[in-house]
Amino acid sequence: MRIHFEIDTKKWSADLSQPLDISIPIQEGLANPNCFYAPLSTFSPVIAGDFIGSTGKGGPVNFLTIQMNPHGTGTHTECVGHIADSSYTINQSLGEFHFVAKLVSLYPMRQENGDRMIERAQLETVLREGEAEALIIRTLPNGDWKRSHSYSGTNPPYIHQAAMTYLVECGIQHLLVDIPSVDREEDGGGLLAHRAFWIYPDNVRENCTITELIYVDDKIKDGIFLLNLQIASFEIDVSPSKPVLYQIEVP
Repeated sequence: MRIHFEIDTKKWSADLSQPLDISIPIQEGLANPNCFYAPLSTFSPVIAGDFIGSTGKGGPVNFLTIQMNPHGTGTHTECVGHIADSSYTINQSLGEFHFVAKLVSLYPMRQENGDRMIERAQLETVLREGEAEALIIRTLPNGDWKRSHSYSGTNPPYIHQAAMTYLVECGIQHLLVDIPSVDREEDGGGLLAHRAFWIYPDNVRENCTITELIYVDDKIKDGIFLLNLQIASFEIDVSPSKPVLYQIEVP
């Protein structure tokens, strides 16, 4: 199936039969990435009397209870409710699901203190105002190890608050990254990058989102895509998510 749409009066099309999934599947235990010392995900059958919710254990159906922390164990999309005092939820904040997105690949810059950070100057070279509604950042080096890496206690790369301000200036409403957080692992609760992106608490961008712990295979080249950002309807600040890209072209 092919759809047709316009970007800045230019006509484009996308083939919906060729999705490019950039989410990390949710699996049990160590098969997933882990960060901020979150408990590992578990899938366990419901047991009630003689009933067991597992066909592998003799039950009539699979009827599993899932325990997981969306922020710490896989691809997730969060709203300003992640840092706000008010009860913003991802289900209420994200009301549209298709966006023009730009994928860029960047090396986080090494700082004097050893931190690795995406800086404003880097984004200024790859993104201009009004170019896209969503930005996807693939950090380099890239590799399949990102699907199951244990980030806890490793001080992974993050994004400088000035870089986030530049994204706001460019009109980026949705940011997707392959790192555990846009902020430093331990920052004393400052959350400066989150605050800069959502302009919290001064002028809150309540319909904007940040998606973390994606994985973009090297086979997907930098460029402009149609993004379908899929979430579950959770009335909390975050949901496990499934961002999917589609190549766009002139019909």
